[in-house]
Parts: sequence; C-alpha cells; structure tokens
Amino acid sequence: MDLRQWIVGEHEAVAERFDRSIVALVPRERWVEPSGAGGSSIAFLAFHVAYHEDLAVNAVLRSDTPLLAQWRDQLGLNRLAAHVGLAEAEPLELTASLDLDRLPAYLDDVQRCTASWLSELDGDQLDQPPDAAAGLAAAGVGEAAVPWLYAMWSGQPASWFVQWEAVGHRVNHVGEMVSVRNRLGLSPF
Repeated sequence: MDLRQWIVGEHEAVAERFDRSIVALVPRERWVEPSGAGGSSIAFLAFHVAYHEDLAVNAVLRSDTPLLAQWRDQLGLNRLAAHVGLAEAEPLELTASLDLDRLPAYLDDVQRCTASWLSELDGDQLDQPPDAAAGLAAAGVGEAAVPWLYAMWSGQPASWFVQWEAVGHRVNHVGEMVSVRNRLGLSPF
C-alpha cells in the first residue's frame, strides 16, 4: 500500500468515526453538556482537535493562515485570545461562546483542507522539521500563552504533525467523546 494512501485513509477513518459515533447519535444542543466533574464537553473536544489540526497543518506545515481566522466571527470566538482551546482543560468561556450550528462546518473545513493537502503530499517532506514556532507566532498563538505547545512541537519532523495532530490526537479525543456520549446516556449499545 502507498504511504500517502494509508495516511489519507487513517485521516478519513477518524472523521467517519466522529460522524457515526457522535454527530449521528448526540443531539447538537447536548454537545455542551459536561460529562461530570472536571470532564470535557463534546463541543470543546471537537473544537480542540480541529484547532490543533488546523494550526499544525495550515500554520506550521503549510506556512499559511489557519482556517480558524476565517471562522472566528462565525463561531462566536472573536473576543477570545488565539490560544484559548488549545490546552486539554475545557475553558468554559470558549464552550459558552461556541456557535454550535456553525461548529460542524469548521470541523468539516479543517477535515477537507487537511485531506486535500495530504492527497498531494510528497513523502520526502515528512522527514523535515518545520519551523513550528514561526507558524504558531504567525497565527497569533504566542509562546508566553502556551509554552508547553511550543516545547512539544519544537524540532518535530513533519511526519509527527501528520501522525499526531492530524490523526492520533483526533483518535484519542474521539474516544473521549464516545465516553462522554455514553455518560450522557446516549450509547446505542
């Protein structure tokens, strides 16, 4: 099997899992419900993984403007700093601000943009470490706000951003969303 084909397939598969396990089963108005003390909501987790992927692929790997720049106003996030939503803990002001009717469109936009980029990917590019700090700074995500992200992304090869941010990180959090769904009493099993 071709490496590019496998990567594109994995990226698509996790999007399909999200659609089947969350979108099809959890009414959108329930996406903001917490899953118990300290737990995250589906809305936050969905935004969190999309924003990570958006920054990793668009700002860092493609040296382009993240899609969120076009979506901030529509999602209701203009008053929030660019780093809000990147940490694992759910910022309640983000969830309260998110336009749940527009959130799926942002998620789909990130998915489509990454899939398009992956379909044209030159495998030789995967060994090179991009300038993650420059990409994050250009996206308005300053190091002082998220030093842990700068440290985690620093020196990583492009393959790591694809493997972790575009696939693995999403797989982990889709599993978490399934757990939230189940605790909301919406398991189909």
